[in-house]
This record gives sequence, C-alpha cells and structure tokens, in this order.
Amino acid sequence: MEYLVTQAEMKQYDSNTITHLKMPSVVLMERAALVTVELLMKELGAAAYRVLVVAGCGNNGGDGFAIGRLLLLQGCRVDFVLLGSREKCSEETALQIDILERYGHSPFDRIPEGEYDIVIDAIFGIGLSRETEGIYREAVCALNRMHSYVCAVDIPSGVHAGSGQILGCAVQADLTVTYGFFKLGQFLYPGAGCCGKILCGQMGIDEHGFLGKKPGFYTYTSSEDVRLPARRPDGNKGTFGKVLVIAGSETICGAALMAGRSVFRTGAGMVRIVSARQNRETLQQALPEAMLTIYDTAFWAKEEPDAGFAAAFREAHDWADCILIGPGIGKGKAARWLLEQCLCESGLPLVIDADGLNLLVEKTYEKEGGQFIQEMVRQRMLHPERKITLTPHLGEFSRLFGCSIPEASQNLTDYPKELADRLHCIVVCKDARTVVACPDKEQIYLNTSGNAGMATAGSGDVLAGMITGLLAQGMEAEEAAVCGVYLHGAAGDMAARVHGERSMTAADIIEQLPRVFRAVEEGEEKTL
Repeated sequence: MEYLVTQAEMKQYDSNTITHLKMPSVVLMERAALVTVELLMKELGAAAYRVLVVAGCGNNGGDGFAIGRLLLLQGCRVDFVLLGSREKCSEETALQIDILERYGHSPFDRIPEGEYDIVIDAIFGIGLSRETEGIYREAVCALNRMHSYVCAVDIPSGVHAGSGQILGCAVQADLTVTYGFFKLGQFLYPGAGCCGKILCGQMGIDEHGFLGKKPGFYTYTSSEDVRLPARRPDGNKGTFGKVLVIAGSETICGAALMAGRSVFRTGAGMVRIVSARQNRETLQQALPEAMLTIYDTAFWAKEEPDAGFAAAFREAHDWADCILIGPGIGKGKAARWLLEQCLCESGLPLVIDADGLNLLVEKTYEKEGGQFIQEMVRQRMLHPERKITLTPHLGEFSRLFGCSIPEASQNLTDYPKELADRLHCIVVCKDARTVVACPDKEQIYLNTSGNAGMATAGSGDVLAGMITGLLAQGMEAEEAAVCGVYLHGAAGDMAARVHGERSMTAADIIEQLPRVFRAVEEGEEKTL
C-alpha cells in the first residue's frame, strides 16, 4: 500500500519533520537532490550530459540548484536559470545559489539559447495554487518546445498537487522524481498525463512525520497489497460462496454472461443467474456452470410477477450468500420489482450496478407514501447493518449525486465520500482513476492500475462480478471493493500487453483473471 498525499498534508509532514523531529530543512534539500540525481542517472545512465536547470524562488528551486550542482560534480555541463528576483528567494534557495556561486557558477535570468540533453524543471513545487502567468508561463511553454529529456522536481510545474488540475499550462515531463510520498495530483488526470514516469525517493520525510494523522488517500501498487480469501483444501462448491446474479433483459444478454463468468473466475463456487426468458439458451450454452431462474416480462401485467416466478425468486434469494443486481436489466417493471425485493426483503450483501443504479434516480418510481427507491437504500429497512456497494461510472455517479459530469470529474476526491455518507453505502466511482469511498472510514482508495483499453463495453459488468465474487468468499465489503478494483485493473494491464489497448474487449479482461489470481497467490509478479 502506498499513501497519496495532498499538498496540505505534505507541507504538514515536512513541517513536522523539521520542527518536531528536528531534521534541518537544508539537510532534507540536499538529500532530495542526491536521490534525484541517483534516480535520474539510473534511468539514463551516467554520462557528461548538457543540462539546464530552470528554477523558481521557492524551495523547489533550491532543490533544482542543488541537483544541478551535484550533476556538475559528476562531470555534466550545467546552466542555471533563476525565474524571479533573487531578493524573493526562500532562505534555503538563497543559500543554494550562494553555494553554487562559490563553485564558480551563477544563474541566468532567462533561458539561454542552445540545446540540452536534460532539463530540470524546478520552477514550482507542490504549493502552486494559482494559474501560471507572465515569465513563468513563458518558461513552461519554452521547456515544452525543447527536444530534451525533462525531469520534474517533485511535480511538473503547473500541475496542482492535490487535484491534478492544470493551472493554466504545465510542463510535460518524461520523469517526475517525488519525495517522501506520492502526491495525489500525480495520479489524477489531466495532471497525471504530464508526469511521465513517477519515482518516489526517500529523503527523510516518512511516516514518523504523520504524528498520528495519516493521509486521506491510499492506493495498491503490487500483488503484495492483496490478501485473497483462503481456499480450504476440504471445501466444496458451497464453501466458496453462492452468488445470485440478476442481470440481462429481453434484448441484452451479454451483461449477464460477463457478470456471471467473472464471478466464477474470481473464485465463487456457485452462480445462479436471474434473467429474461430470451436469454435462456445463450446462457445455457455459453455458461453451462451457472444455474438459471428465468422470468417472462409478460408476467408483469401490473406491478407484480406471477406467483410461480415470485416463489422461484424467493427460493433463489434464500439459497444465495450475496447478490449482484443491475447489469443490463433495463428500467421496466421487472427490473423495478427485482430491485425492490433486493432492497426491502433481503439482508444479504448487495452490489448494485448499471441499470440498478439508473433505477435509483428514477423519481417517477414511487412506493406508497411517496418514498423513492433511493430512500430504500439509505434507510436499509429491516437490515440496517447490511453492506451495499454501488458501482457507478461517472455519468451514473453524477445523476446519483445530483451534479454535472464535469463537476463530478473535478471533484473526484470529495464527492464519492459525500455520496457514501449520504446513502450509507460503499461507493465505487469508476473513471480513469476509480475511487472507493466508505461511509465508516475516513481514508479513500484511489486506484492506479488499469489503462485506457478498459474503456470498453462490458468492463463494468466484469468489475461488478469480481467484487461480488470476493464478497461470496467471505471478504469484507470494503476490501472486496478495493481488491476487486485493483485486480480488475491489473487484469486489464495484462490484457493490454497481450492485445494492445486499442483492441481489448471485456472478455480479454476475464481471460487474464486466472493469471492475476495466480500471481497474487504464488508471488509470480510483485507488480502486476
């Protein structure tokens, strides 16, 4: 597990390290410079490079001057640029300039003409909070026009360290060397697209600087982070969980197939699929391992099914250990009745996806007394302690939350937790960076596995099935959501290596699940 810190958190940990742990600021700066040079040379190999350091007046600039000095001592030819007045430099940066001058080098006040192998971006650090303008904007644009390898110090200048937003314009780095902890904005788009390869070096600020207050965000980065449910050697198919998958409708069969198949591939022992009569033959042929409970939409002459199906559904519910509802069920009478049964008559762990989520925002659907179905989720009816997991993509999330899609995207670090608290549900908000927020936990998970090839039809059905399959095996709901999201992304990364991002399908993700789980169980790959 890796912590992802905001700029405010990192500043506090920096201050705690200096004032409470008594680590001098200039020592931290020297160590940051040393680890940057080590990582940079490891990436490129040691050579007599032509280097340009472009620095601002803050401590990020001091880091840059110290990095350039160390490169000088390694035989590189280095030019230095200070953007801004020397009188405005921080104490540490002024000291670094003084040291540099004693070595016989002074910074220019503008970027010189010439070609460089490496550019060190040390204009702004993590404290930037307003748009770049004036000489700073000109410098950022100039760096982006160069045909040089760009190494950003801590974060590319112009990227907000907390939100990943581009503040006017930003340096496009090939490598970002960050210190202590990864920054949240390095993994949130669009800023993540500016960072290039991100390496984190330890320079003296670690968990001792938390002083009891941990960061608000974390991520999984390797197979070692995942703890799968144990497989009993004397178990049977019932031991490993029985999953009720309510998916598909008259015109949609693939969603039920994807969800059911991913539940099996995740390790659940038994699956029963509730779907429309039109899907019977396809499901029997494509997923013969699953049991079926079939309904005919003609049963819903009013709001209720016929007695035969109602009894069959109750039997299926009583058999199950957990439920997934939503993929491809539509928003008709059948779907509404099924969702109502899952919410009002069941105390089983429940995952709601796709059309199940769309029904939650159907304000035309009211029960007696004017109670919306979303209120059923919030109140939990007769089972207040049950765990419900919602898995909306950004469009579904925006409708649930009551905002626009751009607003949801810009507030990805805040809104999912607000919705989780409002509905007392675990919220898995799916985007390029998926967020998992829980109502009873302050820390939020931000997923960093996966790739753009996973933006394909059926990928969400696979994820919902994986989360439910982990639930069936006894995993706690929060950990099932987090592990499901991470492993789903890891399988997508494996699929991309085989098929390429452009040609991937959701079936390719399922195809890689055995390899993903084997890697976790046997330690085949530290980083999936």
